[in-house]
Amino acid sequence: MRNVDYKRARHFEVDLSAFRNILEIDTERMIAKVEPLVNMGQISRATVPLNVSLAVVAELDDLTVGGLINGYGIEGSSHIYGLFSDTVVAYEIVLADGQVVRATKDNEYSDLFYAIPWSQGTLGLLVSAEIKLIHIKEYMKLTYHPVRGSLKDLAQGYIDSFAPRDGDQDNPDKVPDFVETMIYNPHEGVMMTGRYASKEEAKQKGNKINSVGWWFKPWFYQHAQTALKKGEFVEYIPTREYYHRHTRCLYWEGKLILPFADQFWFRFLLGWLMPPKVSLLKATQGEAIRNYYHEMHVIQDLLVPLYKVGDALEWVHREMEVNKLSFLLFLHA
Repeated sequence: MRNVDYKRARHFEVDLSAFRNILEIDTERMIAKVEPLVNMGQISRATVPLNVSLAVVAELDDLTVGGLINGYGIEGSSHIYGLFSDTVVAYEIVLADGQVVRATKDNEYSDLFYAIPWSQGTLGLLVSAEIKLIHIKEYMKLTYHPVRGSLKDLAQGYIDSFAPRDGDQDNPDKVPDFVETMIYNPHEGVMMTGRYASKEEAKQKGNKINSVGWWFKPWFYQHAQTALKKGEFVEYIPTREYYHRHTRCLYWEGKLILPFADQFWFRFLLGWLMPPKVSLLKATQGEAIRNYYHEMHVIQDLLVPLYKVGDALEWVHREMEVNKLSFLLFLHA
């Protein structure tokens, strides 16, 4: 396991703190040009009212474009669009000699274009990126489907969420826009599939609209867990609130940071304070807390082929005895 202090070992830093601007949103070319410290909350605030969005929007507001490119970014829509870096059409890079270049997949810097993703900032300084936009609708129609059984059964439920078993995977009406699964213990999980829906559809009589972004609402992973008791159900969530459904609780990390923060009285009175800034938490952690996280706590992203999901679940449970897992896996065709 990598020590949590690995970032403190850097020998020098370049201050890019001013590079946090959206430079252009071009709805004709369907391109957003942004600087590397633009975060997901910032860009969705600007794009969603225009009924456009990044194709891959990471769930936490504070995740930045630069981090998602130089590390990696994945979302519930990645089975359609790929990783976050797969939606980028051009990078503006400052090279080691001070030269500023624009790298695309078919210009003289195409090798740099393909090398930048996952490079951890080692090849140059990213100063802007041009990213594809897609057309969206006002709501996400989300279906919650509980699955019980072995880890292999849960994995199969996740796999079945991507497309119907009849093999009609080329029919866009049968392939969801978003897929996410939460596994709460080795025998129970909730599969979620989302499709964009218009305001007119969402407000039809009998449909339930759930604004999950309000500060007093139950945390999203706890809300999804109710499907284990009441069975499959469908609701409509405002699109931007769906994008950032895990922001307030940082998945289930919020429960570890403030054990009482999911209680109704706290959510109602002080829920607007959530989430605490991750950067602030890191800066104020004492050595004892850091050591505890290093010894007892694992936050790990895995990218595995879809047919290996069952094996991956069994391996993680066997090696780490994990109680809660959240999976947004992507199989590159």
